[in-house]
Amino acid sequence: MRFAPTAEQKQFAESLHDVLAGADTPAAVREWGEGRHEPGLKIWRDLADLGVPALLVPERDGGLGASAADLVVAFEVLGYHAVPGPLVESVAVAPRLAPRESLPALASGELLATVASPPLVPYALDADVAGLVLRVRDGGVERARSVAGPVRSVDAARRLFRVRAGEALGDAPGEAFELGLLAVSAQLAGAGRWLLEQASAYARQREQYGRAIGSFQAVKHLLADVATRLELARPLVHGAAVTMTACDVSAAKVAAGEAAYLAARTALQVHGAIGYTAEHDLGLWLTRVRALTGAWGGAAWHRARVLAGLDVRDG
Repeated sequence: MRFAPTAEQKQFAESLHDVLAGADTPAAVREWGEGRHEPGLKIWRDLADLGVPALLVPERDGGLGASAADLVVAFEVLGYHAVPGPLVESVAVAPRLAPRESLPALASGELLATVASPPLVPYALDADVAGLVLRVRDGGVERARSVAGPVRSVDAARRLFRVRAGEALGDAPGEAFELGLLAVSAQLAGAGRWLLEQASAYARQREQYGRAIGSFQAVKHLLADVATRLELARPLVHGAAVTMTACDVSAAKVAAGEAAYLAARTALQVHGAIGYTAEHDLGLWLTRVRALTGAWGGAAWHRARVLAGLDVRDG
């Protein structure tokens, strides 16, 4: 098994990073949270030009037929840049749930999709901009016939909607849930890396007592702890994309969530009072991490699934 990204995957990640680095995603996130979607949709169209929506759509339906490992590579970058919108649902989940006639539009980026799967995913993210709203229930997938909301989220850019089931479309493969979890885990890993980089950069420039705070041993230890946790979580996420077992995917979600949450707490502590202000971009990543840590099942649920998946024998 290979857990490290290939040269092609690294090049793909670099291309995504280059595009998103010039896209002013913080401004798009703020606009998205206010219900103004055009800046975020412009980013989505740029991602479509790079093939992101087509990753998991089969080649026969206009997609790339890529692997879960490719998905993780893309979502690490998307999480690093805090791109708004129903990305997990459109790119990772919908290609496994949507009717086949919708797949070419999903692959091209023309169609955005969202998914609710109670009880772990009780709301449909950004249902007001999604052309395809799905609901998973009792092992089947249905096209939602009505939406209500949005429901307030800790992350203003995650606009949550209640949906009701409608037309039955068929069975819902369990792989769709695992792919959604992988994408969320990769987003958390990417967001954690951004927070670590911002905290490290700020620690080098902020001074107290005539010295950069990054020179103090206590701050060094805080940042080193975050770096270690992120470095340990990342291989779990990439490894889960190879094995695709429920146990490994849940372990990746727990590890990535806890590492990103530690990165968020540490970044806020390093920034001090400025990190609390709405004007500072740090808050966009703090609230995103807080929301994603509990999204698609919290740590307790996933720990229980890991335990259930372990082969434990007496002696």
